[in-house]
Amino acid sequence: MLGRHVRQFGEKLVRRQPVEPRDESEIPTPHLNIFSLVVFGVNRTLRVGVYILAGAVAVYVAGPAIIISLLVAGIFNLLSGFYLTELGARVPHSGSVYFYSYVTMGQLYAFITGWTLILPLVLATAYLTRAWSYTFDSLIGNHISQVLEGTFSEHMPSFLAPYPDFVALALVLLMAGLVLLGVQVTELVRKLSAGFNVLVLSFVILSGFIKGDLHNWQLTEQDYKLATSGSSDSYSLGLLGSGGFVPFGFEGILRGAAMPFYSYFGLNAIITTGRETPNPQRSIPWSLGIVISICFLVYSGVSAALTLMVPYYQVHPNNPLPQAFHHVGWAPAGYFVAVVILCALFHSLLLIMLTMSRLIQEMAEDGLLFRGLGQIHARRGILVFATLSGILAVFFEIFHLVELLSIGALFVSFLVAFCVLVLRYQPDKNFSKKEKVEEEMEMEPIVGASPLESVPEAGTSNPLKSLWDPVSTIPTLKSGQIVYGCAFLLVLLLTILSLLLALWPSQVFSGDPGFTAGAVLLLLLIAGITAIIWRQPQNPSPLPFRVPALPVLPVLSIFVNVYLMMQMSFVTWAQFGIWNAVGFVIYFGYGIRHSPEKKRDPQPPTSNSQSLREHTPSAESS
Repeated sequence: MLGRHVRQFGEKLVRRQPVEPRDESEIPTPHLNIFSLVVFGVNRTLRVGVYILAGAVAVYVAGPAIIISLLVAGIFNLLSGFYLTELGARVPHSGSVYFYSYVTMGQLYAFITGWTLILPLVLATAYLTRAWSYTFDSLIGNHISQVLEGTFSEHMPSFLAPYPDFVALALVLLMAGLVLLGVQVTELVRKLSAGFNVLVLSFVILSGFIKGDLHNWQLTEQDYKLATSGSSDSYSLGLLGSGGFVPFGFEGILRGAAMPFYSYFGLNAIITTGRETPNPQRSIPWSLGIVISICFLVYSGVSAALTLMVPYYQVHPNNPLPQAFHHVGWAPAGYFVAVVILCALFHSLLLIMLTMSRLIQEMAEDGLLFRGLGQIHARRGILVFATLSGILAVFFEIFHLVELLSIGALFVSFLVAFCVLVLRYQPDKNFSKKEKVEEEMEMEPIVGASPLESVPEAGTSNPLKSLWDPVSTIPTLKSGQIVYGCAFLLVLLLTILSLLLALWPSQVFSGDPGFTAGAVLLLLLIAGITAIIWRQPQNPSPLPFRVPALPVLPVLSIFVNVYLMMQMSFVTWAQFGIWNAVGFVIYFGYGIRHSPEKKRDPQPPTSNSQSLREHTPSAESS
């Protein structure tokens, strides 16, 4: 009896969401090309977060070397886009990362993915409203911050912001009210916002070349002392570090790569829309590469302009660009940029809150979140999570919000890479409801066997031999289980190695016998387990897109994601742990009992992919 209950409990955790196969008439006619995807992708990925992010990362983490950090983040976001493309290619309908996870990996994995996706959306709302408040306050002479700081600063704990930002709370509630009233973002507003973004970013980059000073990339301790003695600003200077272009060393570059990771977090829009091209295998990778390259050039150009105009330790972390123009004597340009930033932030906030409400409704309709947050009572979900965003915006600084936001984005990227790693080595899975029922009926009389397991029992007499020399050339139930076990073991070893490199890097690379030997042993074990996965047969079923160089690329991406997550502070990890603990309480206390298996009704296709774009929870989060 106990064994049966345990088995039923386990089956619920891995129960997949079936979907109906698409009729030929529902498949949209390919009518897009690479240029169309690039324009669409740049419009979705190039967001106003760069206006604020460059300042926070430059002053606290990387200095002028933020340019290298953005390059590292861009490269591994490109790989993440490839994994998401293959994951989406396995599902007959377009959707979100949460939807793909539910169809391919099962219920628990989908809940973890969806719950983690909600976190960046909640934090992005708080972070952008706080940024809007800072920018607005700078336009009116910082009167709001001076009054609030003078009233509350003595009573605020050190780990919170110097003063509660009630303007940010009011803005969050205003945005929630607009969403409840059914406000939609028209195509005209999208185009105007994209145009203003390109205009302002181009103006900032050009200004950096005109008013910038290369000496600001070669700063010394003497420059810092002069700035300290002559500073009359209302905020304190940042740290000098070791000076020069890379003031915080290699560690600063890596930590700086972790924080802007989410800035490229809009590639799902390209992937879902890329299905409407004649050759997705070619169009999607090229589009992803071009979009990432354009975004990197723009992000790095803005960061370079900022750190050339202002010494990085004098950059205002919460209002960098307007303050930079005031610093070089272009005050009118600073006011112009501030006004445009306010408009762009308002637009992005509305998009993010709409996206967050759709994801919450989707999970509630699946029963993984409280059904009162679903379609019928969607107002409750918007109010609950908008209130949470408002509370975070009131009490936390932008830098701390971005850190927690980035760890959520990195974790989602890790989950996608893990999906691709294990799914490529699994037997064929039927995702439609009809085929799944037939498969279960066929398997009913055969206990412990798989219809694809055609290998005789004699071939499995030596388990160790099957790790390196599988007897079948196609994936079997056993080879799939081997890959699952090896993948989980890889994650454990990569986490230990990342902790070792993040906490004791000097001991590892200086030749300390204990630390160096431990790192070498971990690398050997990781290489051996990766080789075992490589020896297992891959599924030969054709897909519109397949990630090359498996299992090496996913393993490398998992390591980078985990290592970048380890760059975050202990406080950030504690907050992330609390968020996940709350999620597991919701899932095991409610979701697992209220998520009956049902088919997913696909959205009707449209010629311009509008329905697919609006269904993408990660597309707007940056």
